[in-house]
Amino acid sequence: MIFSNKLTSGQKKFIRKFLHNKVALFSLAIIGIVMIAAIFAPLIAPYNPARQFINGLTTSGMPKGPGHQFKLGADLLGRDLLTRLIFGARVSMLIGIVANGVAVLLGTLLGTLAGYHQKKIGTAIMRFTDLMMAFPALLLAIALTSILRPSMWIVALVIALVNWVQIARVIYAQVMTIRANEFIEAAIAVGASTRRIIFRHVLPHLIPTLLVYGTLGISTTVLLESTLSFLGVGVQPPTPSWGGIINESQTYFLDAPWLVFFPGLAILLTSLAFNLLGDALRDCFGHEGGNVA
Repeated sequence: MIFSNKLTSGQKKFIRKFLHNKVALFSLAIIGIVMIAAIFAPLIAPYNPARQFINGLTTSGMPKGPGHQFKLGADLLGRDLLTRLIFGARVSMLIGIVANGVAVLLGTLLGTLAGYHQKKIGTAIMRFTDLMMAFPALLLAIALTSILRPSMWIVALVIALVNWVQIARVIYAQVMTIRANEFIEAAIAVGASTRRIIFRHVLPHLIPTLLVYGTLGISTTVLLESTLSFLGVGVQPPTPSWGGIINESQTYFLDAPWLVFFPGLAILLTSLAFNLLGDALRDCFGHEGGNVA
């Protein structure tokens, strides 16, 4: 009740509309399940992800299908697929959140500087942004991971370096609009420092945009990480990754389709959930004029 009394009318309307959005709640449920799997993987996974079972393979050496012991089947080395999917959620969420967080921070910093200082500094930053956008993100990510030694943190860094440009362009356009408002001119007239103006008057107006694009960006990051792992330049075995599991199982696509179907379904549902959540946030913020402060 005390917390509720501190909310503004705009925030209350936003929360009310969000809670009535069934798609948003469904997305949150899926994201919650994936996050729980990622955080508590060692506690809820049936086995060790690297453990190989002799009975995980048939007498002819084929992966055993879903059954009593292996709920989603076993992979080509006799490892429990459900366990590897649960631990793969940890990799996808960690890289998705870290890489997207760095990309949002970098894009916000450069976009804000470019939008506020619209002359030499802004021009230089945006020309650099245009240069980065000229490179296909996937090819640039493959090139960077090929030069660097692929690991979980290197993959996260590479994805952040190729994904910041979109958010920078969006923030740049919004800051330019905010910069033209009279309250910014008034703050400058009374001698407010650039740092104070940016932190007190510009960034609060960017929060709805950052929340929306931050959520949507996790979906893109999860897909890009899965793609890199599928191509063999992402997270390296034996660390389980959804894209890596599909890559390892290509040979058994027809004989053991569960090895491709279940990790593919995990990627699909996770990306879809973040996309739907981002769209729901955008609708709610748009309904309140883009500001719930």
